[in-house]
Amino acid sequence: MKIVVIGGVAAGMSAAARARRLSESAKIVVLERSRYVSFANCGLPYHIGGDIQDREQLVLQTPQTLAESLNLDVRIGHEVVAINTAEKTIVVRELDTGIKYFEAYDKLVLSPGAKPIRPPLAGIDHPRIFTLRNIEDMDLIKSNVDEGVSRVVVIGGGYIGIEMAENLRHRNVEVILVELAEQILSASLDPEMARDMQYHLQYHGVQLKLGTAASSFEDKDGKVLVHLNDGSSVESDLVMLAVGVRPDVGLLKDTGIALGPRGGIQVNVHMQTSDPDVYAAGDAVEVKDTITGNDALIALAGPANRQGRIAADHIFGRYSTYQSTQGTAIVKVFEMTGGATGATEKTLKQQKIDFRKVYLHPSGHASYYPGTAPMHIKLLFAPENGRILGAQVVGYDGVDKRIDVFATALRGNMTIYDLEMLELAYAPPYGSAKDPVNMAGFIASNMLKGDIEFWYAEDYPAITEGSMIIDVRGTKEYETWHVPEAINIPLGKLRSQLDKLPKDQPLFLYCRVGFRSYLAHRILVQSGFSKVKTLAGGSKTFCSFHRTPLCTGRPGIPFVPHAEEKLAEQAKDSTCA
Repeated sequence: MKIVVIGGVAAGMSAAARARRLSESAKIVVLERSRYVSFANCGLPYHIGGDIQDREQLVLQTPQTLAESLNLDVRIGHEVVAINTAEKTIVVRELDTGIKYFEAYDKLVLSPGAKPIRPPLAGIDHPRIFTLRNIEDMDLIKSNVDEGVSRVVVIGGGYIGIEMAENLRHRNVEVILVELAEQILSASLDPEMARDMQYHLQYHGVQLKLGTAASSFEDKDGKVLVHLNDGSSVESDLVMLAVGVRPDVGLLKDTGIALGPRGGIQVNVHMQTSDPDVYAAGDAVEVKDTITGNDALIALAGPANRQGRIAADHIFGRYSTYQSTQGTAIVKVFEMTGGATGATEKTLKQQKIDFRKVYLHPSGHASYYPGTAPMHIKLLFAPENGRILGAQVVGYDGVDKRIDVFATALRGNMTIYDLEMLELAYAPPYGSAKDPVNMAGFIASNMLKGDIEFWYAEDYPAITEGSMIIDVRGTKEYETWHVPEAINIPLGKLRSQLDKLPKDQPLFLYCRVGFRSYLAHRILVQSGFSKVKTLAGGSKTFCSFHRTPLCTGRPGIPFVPHAEEKLAEQAKDSTCA
């Protein structure tokens, strides 16, 4: 059997390597139009920024090493320009010579990947406007930065844009990040979850222009003048375009191979296209979204590698299937980390999928052990059975561990009740006896069981009209900042004030992160108050929704990263937030 693989990075090389492990006799040809195969494309921004200093660390394999270890015929600088599915041949152009030749196949694996979007704007072809897709792009961008640039405009606040902004700041370059949405990382995080990362970018000197788009570009003495849709202009030494990617499927024109509704290659669960002898894998294929069941384009390295493996399995008669992609992703933003899996609240609302949500702010590990800080967790789940629909985590330490546990639970169709029961590794430097994942399950199950009722920051102020808002934090916390119109009754004094509270009026409680107000909620409900709700996520989540003027005091609110349980146990007028 002869297998030809088009594309030699994640999906393509996974397919080729797996095919060799399954058959020593098969002839396997890999055609890659760039000069590199099996390179670590996710590491490209970090070489530009200097975290990865040795460029060769990104080149994981070469045609020579692949020939020696796997007996693969890997040809770099070879571009496939046509496919004839009837004759089962392809036309290949050798880029160095321009010579074209035919290559026959028994099975064909397509892994052309996705290409960066270059919007049709005036001046978009300026030579100092770059995209980042491969090693050659990285080398070109880095050489320009090495020669000396003072300012770069990064267009796009997704993963590549954020990573490039961080790494350019590592090089002491002034960075202006332009993003059309009103938030960064809008594909993975909801607005309130992205807020702290936006503050962190600004803290590190990245200028954010959210809700703004580039409208055109022009040359100004060799530099790029970027015109924005708000009427302003920014002069830049170079521009990084990171506005997204689209499947690179131009090669499939006139082949008869079907594309899906989103413009990607349509495949079945075995990664077969509409032609049974042609497979496809990676960023160019359409997948099923795990939560919505809709066709989706999700460009991630992990799914691409698994898809390539499944294609090879099926070629050799093994029953492997690819079911769906849940979009698990993570990003480093200086000292912070943000991760997500499953659906966002935005997506669930768009798809009219019923859900419930909770927020919490636990520490990354035991609060008494040095080196931790609070994280912000958002858990989305189905109201009828508690099935996990999505999770988002933002913080400093332990974010990766928690998002991976949530991702595993989601993939296993687990519920919030299962999260309560998970037995996770604990020692003070690594976690807590009640891990943040367990805590998310406790809070969510309390909600579905009726032990607590929440009100949400985005519903303020309409939801609290005609009601009493009670801040159960300490007096000094209250004086530093509080929700407008709230009265202050510290938790330790609540029981003595019960006779002064109206039982026929709704009571809306809040504290810093939600624990003290939960205790207050239980006191009030068990004391005969029936109209009681507590603020989900406390004032920390509230201030992620409501920026100025409601939370103008937010940067000055003191925070000591100790568990709020300790404050509640003290049951006194604490000054710790």
